[in-house]
Amino acid sequence: MEGSSGYKDYVAGLLAGVATVITGHPFDTVKVKLQKHNTEAHGMKYRSGLHCTARILKTEGVKGLYRGATSSFLGVAFESSLLFGIYSQTKQSLEGGLQSGKPQLSVIIPSAAFGGAVISFVLCSSELVKCRMQVQGTDSLVPKSGRYDGPLDCALKTLRTEGVTGIFRGGFTTLLRESIGNAVFFTTYEHVRYYMHLKMKDASPNQSNLMDVGVGIMSGGLSGIAFWSAVLPLDVAKTIIQTSTDRGSTRNPFRILKSIYVRSGLKGCYTGLGPTIVRAFPANAAAIVTWELAVKIMGIKRE
Repeated sequence: MEGSSGYKDYVAGLLAGVATVITGHPFDTVKVKLQKHNTEAHGMKYRSGLHCTARILKTEGVKGLYRGATSSFLGVAFESSLLFGIYSQTKQSLEGGLQSGKPQLSVIIPSAAFGGAVISFVLCSSELVKCRMQVQGTDSLVPKSGRYDGPLDCALKTLRTEGVTGIFRGGFTTLLRESIGNAVFFTTYEHVRYYMHLKMKDASPNQSNLMDVGVGIMSGGLSGIAFWSAVLPLDVAKTIIQTSTDRGSTRNPFRILKSIYVRSGLKGCYTGLGPTIVRAFPANAAAIVTWELAVKIMGIKRE
């Protein structure tokens, strides 16, 4: 980015995060429930993402799909602000004002991985609360004594029963997921955006705004799919780590994935792939379109 203004990059990222939650949270709830219950050796199993969605709607209504959304709004808005802001600023710094136009992996990957590593510290605790709220639902699997009244109650009970380390369960796994995933995300985004703009460079000014939205939808949607295709197994392990209340249970994602692989094969490691991919395209398309629109409105110049 050329001539980007510090705080504006962060504001644009915050707006992108809000758009992500509004669009994608219901799909995320289904994904988390599948990852929690369908990877257990015993207990209830959902036949599919549609079966899980139908059960949530039947027992809880639409609000069940947005369970945990409060912490998600706060967490995702803040982390999205940090991610897009840090990525934009780091990328600008590494480019040193010398832009070739064509995306440079030597600039994109470290900028995105650094941004991902930073936001993992914000995401870890907010996602732990979100996941525990999503998992409890109204299913009989969770006893009433163990239920949370809301995100704050969940956070306080976790701190009381598991200590400070409990609220940061899954921190290492979150760091791996975000660093690797965002390197894949922004690499895909920058390349798709670059080559789509090349194809449309002769478009008339009247068509440019509509085409910009189209580019945002495609580059954001495909980048979201690439992100989750690369790191979903780490996300499965993170869900299991964070929803476990046993302080002695392993927090090693590779050990967890190995046990899932032995029991269920590669399919088990990609539990929740359906709703994740279905969510990834619209949620990330909304994020990128919102981000690029905010960037344009605030006058941040892009290459």
